[in-house]
Formats: sequence, C-alpha cells, structure tokens
Amino acid sequence: MAGRGLDRTNDFAFKIGTVNGTGSASANGLIMQSIFRMGIPVSGKNIFPSNIQGLPTWYEIRVSRDAHTARTPHFDLVVTLNPASEQRDIAEVQPGGYVVHDSSWPLEEDRRRDDVTFLGVPMGQMCVEAFEGARERILMRNILYVGILTALLDIETDVVKGLLREMFEHKPKLLDSNYLAVKMGYDYAKEHFDCPLPLRLARMDANADCVLMDGNTAAALGCVYAGATVAAWYPITPATSLMDRFTAFCERYRKDPESGKNLFCVLQAEDELAAIGMVLGATWAGARAFTPTSGPGISLMSEFIGFGYYAEIPAVIFDVQRTGPSTGMPTRTQQCDLLLCAYASHGDTKHILLFPKDPNECFEMAVTAFDLAERFQTPVFVLSDLDIGMNDWACRRLEWDDAYVHDRGKVLSAEEIRSLDAFYRYVDPDGDGIAARTLPGVDPKGAYFTRGSGHTRLGRYTEDASEYLEVVDRIARKIEGSVRNLPEPEVVERRGARVGIVALGSSDGAVREAIESLAEQGVPLDYMRIRAFPFHESVDRFLAEHELVFVVEQNRDAQLRSLLSLETGANRRLVSVRYYGGQPLSAHHVLEGVLPELERRAVDGEGAGERGAREAGRDTAAPEDAGASSSRVGAG
Repeated sequence: MAGRGLDRTNDFAFKIGTVNGTGSASANGLIMQSIFRMGIPVSGKNIFPSNIQGLPTWYEIRVSRDAHTARTPHFDLVVTLNPASEQRDIAEVQPGGYVVHDSSWPLEEDRRRDDVTFLGVPMGQMCVEAFEGARERILMRNILYVGILTALLDIETDVVKGLLREMFEHKPKLLDSNYLAVKMGYDYAKEHFDCPLPLRLARMDANADCVLMDGNTAAALGCVYAGATVAAWYPITPATSLMDRFTAFCERYRKDPESGKNLFCVLQAEDELAAIGMVLGATWAGARAFTPTSGPGISLMSEFIGFGYYAEIPAVIFDVQRTGPSTGMPTRTQQCDLLLCAYASHGDTKHILLFPKDPNECFEMAVTAFDLAERFQTPVFVLSDLDIGMNDWACRRLEWDDAYVHDRGKVLSAEEIRSLDAFYRYVDPDGDGIAARTLPGVDPKGAYFTRGSGHTRLGRYTEDASEYLEVVDRIARKIEGSVRNLPEPEVVERRGARVGIVALGSSDGAVREAIESLAEQGVPLDYMRIRAFPFHESVDRFLAEHELVFVVEQNRDAQLRSLLSLETGANRRLVSVRYYGGQPLSAHHVLEGVLPELERRAVDGEGAGERGAREAGRDTAAPEDAGASSSRVGAG
C-alpha cells in the first residue's frame, strides 16, 4: 500500500487511462522501455477495447525489484486522461497514492478523495499553446505525460531521450516535437511537485540478459527456426499479430538471395476452416505449415482437425486464447479452450497440447510443436493466451543451437520405398503406433489414398468394425505414446508441504508469487506447472502424493480440473481456484482462493483429503477487484 512518507523504490504499480485510438501506445511503450533499460524488472499489461477507437483503454505497469511479473490490481499511481473512465481510475488508486490528471478542466468534486494526492497538470492547455493542429496536440499530450512521469518517478532523462532518437531518427521534425513535449511535462512537474515521489525508480542490473518481447513475436520467430514455410489464417484477435510477425520475418529471412523470390507462402483464407485445410494440404505435401487462431477459429476448424487426426497428417495450430465466443470481450484474456482443443472435432479424438508460460516458451514450444506434429503425424496445439501473446514481457534472450536437427518423423525416402515389397500407409511395423508416410512425387511406389476414419490398415475403404477398431486403437496408442516426448511438468517442492497447487501457462507468475507469500505466512505449498497434454506420469504422482491439490486456472468451468479428473481419476482431492474476469491472473486471486479454504479446513479439523466428491458443486465467491468479475473457489 502506497504511503506519502513510505519509500517504494522499484516496488510499485501504476496505470494510464486514455481513449482508444489517440496514439497513447507509443507513449506507454516509451515509459515501459525506459524502465527496462534502467535495468529494473518491469511488466506491462495493455487493457484495450474491442472496437477501433473511442472507448477507454489502459496500460498497466508493474515495477518489481523481486521480478514478479503477474498483474496486480493495486495501483499506487494513476494517470487519468479519459473523462469516461476518470471516476473508475481514481477509485482504483490505493490509499496514500497519487492521481495525475489534466487540470485544463476542473476535477468534479464527487471524484476527489482525501486519502490520495491529486497532481493536476494543464496538459491540454499546454499542448494548445505549444503545438499546431488537433492531431498533433492529442499525440503530444501523451508524450507530455511521459515527461511528467519521468520527473515524478525519477526515470533517467538520458534513457528517454535515447529512445526517442531511436524512434524518430529519420524524422527530425517529429523528434523535435517529442523532445519539446517531454521537456514541458518534466519541467512542469519539477516546478510544481515534490519530485521524485516516494514511488521512484533507481537503476538496477536485472535485465542484462533479457529482452522485451511479446509471445506472438516469439512464436512467429520459433516458426521460422522450426523451418515453417507455409502459413494460412483468417484474421482474429489476439492471434493476427503472430502472422504479421511471421510474414515480416519471412520477408527478411526467407527470400532467395539471388532472385529475390519468396521462399515462403502466406495465405489469408476466407475462413478458419479453409485455413486449416490449406495447412493440412501443405503438410501432406511435405512442407512445415501452421495456422494461428483463437477459440472461435478452433470451433470452425473442427471438421478438418478431425480429418487430420484420423488421416494422420501433421499440422501446428497456435491458439492464442481469449474470452469468447465473439463480440464484447475478445480483447480480454482467458484459458478457456483446454477442453475444446484436447478433444477437438467429431468422433474419438485426443490431441497433443503444449502450454507455454511466457514468450521464451512460445519460441521453444513452436519448434517442439512442429517436431511432435511430424513425429506423431497429427495436429498439435500450442495454447498461449492474449496476456502472453500481446503484452510485452521481460524475458531471457532467446537461444538456439545451430546443431539442432528437426525431427521429420517416419518419412520414407525413394530408396526406402523401393526396398519394400509394397507400401501401405497405415501399417505399423515398429509397434509404436506410428505408421511410415511418403511424400507425393518421391516415388510412384509410395502412392496411397489419404482417407479419414473409415479405412483399413492397408489404406482401403471399410465399414467393418474390426478393421476400423484396429486403426483407431493404433492411433490412440500413438497419442498416448507421445507422452515420453512431451515437455515434462515443472515441479517446485517446499519442505513440509502436504498441500499442492497446479497451474499452467500464464498463471505461473501469479501462482509463484502467491506461493512465496504463503511461505512467508508459514504455509508451504508444492507447485506443479503442467506443460503438456496428454499428462506425464509425474502428474499422477504429484496428485497422489498430496492430501489436497488446488487447481488454478483462468476459466469459469474448471477445465483443467476436469481434464485432470478425466485423465487421472484424482478428482476427490482437487479444489478449483478460478479467475475468469478477463484480466491477467493476479497473486491476490490465488490467495483469495487458497487461504479461506485452508483456514476452513483447519477450523473444521478435517484432513485435507476427506472431503472430495461430497463437496462437489460448492462455489464460494472471493472478493473482487474493481472492474473485474468472477474469482471463484470450490471443489466442483
């Protein structure tokens, strides 16, 4: 909690409220980059509306000397520049905190608070006097608050100026305007306020081996390193930028140096079903191909996903999850597609899923996904989310081993095909569930009919039950056998812990922070971060070794808990902690789910594992942060 006399050096959070479409993104990125370049651990969350412009938008920045990356709803300072969100913005400031507002217009009395400090700056008036044209004045008001925050928070001015030079190196007029706006804000704050505030920054050396990167950029780069040359998609938030980045990387790195011709193919399809069809066609022909989408796209792709599963055609699908299904909250984050992807399509299917926690793993798992798809000849999903995909994360520099060899799986060469008496596409000579495949044009002897579920092991049409069972049971054995090649869970143990906590993906940061807080209170918890599905055997072992296991996830219907119950049978000791309000998960959501349940069990004097199924359906609302909805805890 911020206090006027309390030193909060490198340990506070602030947010900036503006109007969508007014160009504040550049200003917010400038502040984020400046803090990062001062070597201070920092994370940023862009909370933006689904319309093009006009509605409120916020940028939240958390500075944490302990390198916590999860969102916090506790803001020590707010810059409020949007009358439509001003009342809410002011209400969200912690007691003892600060509100920076545009005093060109009087602040309404009902919005004033005695427990916060108001710092009024006539930003609009200053920009009218210093700049010409409505558009420039709007843009420069954003840069002006950069200058104000530079003074208030003690951001190094040389860092800000250096970034501006990089941004506008070839646009001297714009550079001069930005310099002026920063100076105006900085000078006004220095003259009128006690700078710096107790919320201040001091140079550290925590980012020496880090970069700022969003998950979609990292995933796109992973696709390039994985050898992907074909991509098809239909535009959808929040996955479109993944394809934008991939295209840009290919324009730079996938052109023939002599002719200048493209060595890649990017296709915008008429819809998501067509996109995955193009991907399957490309991979059937031997290319590495993928499509990025979100939940609504997965729904439309279902028919071809099933075909890829039964016909055993590789494909990589990036699902950047959001709230669904359509308009209203598509620019908010969730983990709501777990069940949809795990069993996507008609009939008996089970798919390989990978769960990256940050941009580093988006890069690494992109490469892993292509190897898995070709080794096991099946669609593979990488389930990111909007928080990972579209927000900037301070992550370690990406690493690549030039000696790495891509796993193309059982693809027969011309020589191997000719050595066979006959080639049958769906025969499993090795007993591992994986049949060898051929690529078109390699040798006529390797030709075959590509069929869906109704085929025999020899690739012939059938409606015979025993022949059908032989094929689909082999495919099931193949998918189950993939577990040995999937990323294993990450387990962190604490001495004396009898209770565990499980999460996946972007929930990791919030869970780790909550576990640290619980340990300080004398409550040790073991932690397991699941990184892939089907589940590794160590998942069953972790669940069995703990009297009680909290399952933390960002969806309403406890989808991860359901998957664990379906696949392990451990439902009696699993208790859900869910947040699904669309904001990134915070440590306080985890604590509000875990602590009351532990206290209740301690008061009741029951063993942690004694309740289980008889409490299924219990669902107790946890306190909610302002503007959010839905933080839940319960056994069902």
